[in-house]
Amino acid sequence: MTGIRCIRRREPSFPRLLAAIHDPPPALYLRGSTTPDLLDRPAIAVVGARACSSYGRSVARSLARDLAAAGLVVVSGMARGIDGEAHRGALEGRGATIAVLGCGVDRAYPAAHAELARRIAEAGLLVSEYESGVEPAPWRFPARNRIIAGLCQATLVIEARERSGALITADFALEEGREVLAVPGEITSSLSAGTNALLRLGATPVTCCEDVLEVYGIEPAPAAKAAIGPTAEAILERLGGGALTGDEVVRASGSDPGAGAAALVALELAGRVTLEDGVYRVAV
Repeated sequence: MTGIRCIRRREPSFPRLLAAIHDPPPALYLRGSTTPDLLDRPAIAVVGARACSSYGRSVARSLARDLAAAGLVVVSGMARGIDGEAHRGALEGRGATIAVLGCGVDRAYPAAHAELARRIAEAGLLVSEYESGVEPAPWRFPARNRIIAGLCQATLVIEARERSGALITADFALEEGREVLAVPGEITSSLSAGTNALLRLGATPVTCCEDVLEVYGIEPAPAAKAAIGPTAEAILERLGGGALTGDEVVRASGSDPGAGAAALVALELAGRVTLEDGVYRVAV
C-alpha cells in the first residue's frame, strides 16, 4: 500500500507530547493525506465501550462532532462502538481525526470499518507503532492505548465497564499527568460503572462540549442552530405545547422509541431542549 510514512522518535517531526511519555514507541507509521504536524495539534482522546448503548453512541458522535468543529483533533482507536462513533462525529464536524491501530496501518481492523479507515485517511491519519503487515493481536490493543493517551492533553471516557480497555487508556493518561474526563452514566447500568468510578476518583465530569473546551482554554464560538432531522423536528413541535417526559414526547411525536431517545439526547446536547425534574422543555 502506498502513502505510508515512518517517523522515528529522534526526528523533529515526532509528536512532542508522545515523546514525553514513559514508554514512547521507537517509531510511528502513518497513513493518510495529512502532514505529520497534525500529531502536534491540540487533541482529545475519546474512548469507551465497544458494546455501547444507543445513548453512548449518540453522545460520542455529538461531542466529537462539536469538538472537531471547535478545532480539536479527535483521537481514538477505530474499534467498534464509542471509538467508531467518535471518528464519525469528527468527520461530520469537518475536523481532523486520528485513529491509532493495534496492527499495521495497511490493515483495516475491524474489517467492518474499512470504509471508515478510508475516510479517516482522507481527513486525518491512521497511526501505528507496528510496521505494515503486522496482524492485530489481543495484546497489541492495550499497548496502543498508551499512544492514544500520549498524543493528547486529555482523555474523555464515554461508557466503560469496570474492566474496560477504555480505563486502561485513562490510567495511561493519569500516569502521565494528563487530564481525564468522563461522561456521567446511569447508576443502574454496567456500562456506566467505569465512568462513574472515574468521577468518584476526581475525573472532570462532561455534560456538554463546553466542559471539554474549558480544559483546553478554548472559547466556544457562537453558532447558528444546526439543521435537525425530522424526528427531532417532530419532538420540538410537541414540546412547544408544554413540558413532557421523554416517553410522553416520543409517543406524541409518533417516533420510533430508539430514534426518539437518540433525538432527545442530540437536542439536549445542542442546547435545544432542557431536562429538569424528569421532564423536557424547549430551551429558552
